[in-house]
Amino acid sequence: MSLTYNPMELMITVAARYLEDGATVVVGTGGPCAAAMLAQRMHAPNLMIMFEAGGIGPLLPTMPISVGDSRTFYRGVGASTMPDIMGMCQRGMVDYCFLGGAQVDPYGNLNSTLIGSHERPKVRFPGSGGANDLASLCWRTMMMTPQDRRRFVPKVDFVTTPGYLGGPGAREAAGLPPGTGPYKVITNLCVIGFDETTSRMKVESLHPGVSRTDVEENTGFPLLWATDLGSTEAPTADELRVLRNHVDPLRYIIGRA
Repeated sequence: MSLTYNPMELMITVAARYLEDGATVVVGTGGPCAAAMLAQRMHAPNLMIMFEAGGIGPLLPTMPISVGDSRTFYRGVGASTMPDIMGMCQRGMVDYCFLGGAQVDPYGNLNSTLIGSHERPKVRFPGSGGANDLASLCWRTMMMTPQDRRRFVPKVDFVTTPGYLGGPGAREAAGLPPGTGPYKVITNLCVIGFDETTSRMKVESLHPGVSRTDVEENTGFPLLWATDLGSTEAPTADELRVLRNHVDPLRYIIGRA
């Protein structure tokens, strides 16, 4: 099997590595679901995958097409409800959530509502769904998104989902649980974490063949950089085999190069 891979395969494999065995994660469909499925098959057999519509702990046979797809309950430990899932997040029982959006700012605030002014938007998007609740209540929020200046902006047009809001202490001041917030942003160029002092994005690892200039040119604001900047490990043959043959054999997700 060729070890060539596309940006989506790279993001999914990198994201999967952050989901450890025994953790709990709420995911939607698409790339985040593929990452959770890959993690469960590669190194985290006891990963507890949860879906907003109520599926708890399924052993996903194939890629679901929605959070209410019957496959999100397959051989699961529970067929619950949305209030139950959100209640578990509120009680501090969920380690990770996976989100995306049209815009993200230096503090990890996400916009999936609109572009432009609220009164006269240029574009309207689907909105929050459960994203606001999940990022407000889960311990760690991870994001997976292509990186360019239209997405990585100095200030989002609308805060659909809270990151660190305006900086250190802002989440707590808004009444959100202490210790929660953005954790990693996985893009087609790099892995980004968040600085403990300023709560701003800090690049931790560059993907194979990507330079610091590439990242800076595709970001609409100054980034912090880790002093021990790493190099992301490329997808392995085993990761690609499982991803292509078992997680997404019909290329619903990884076909989006």
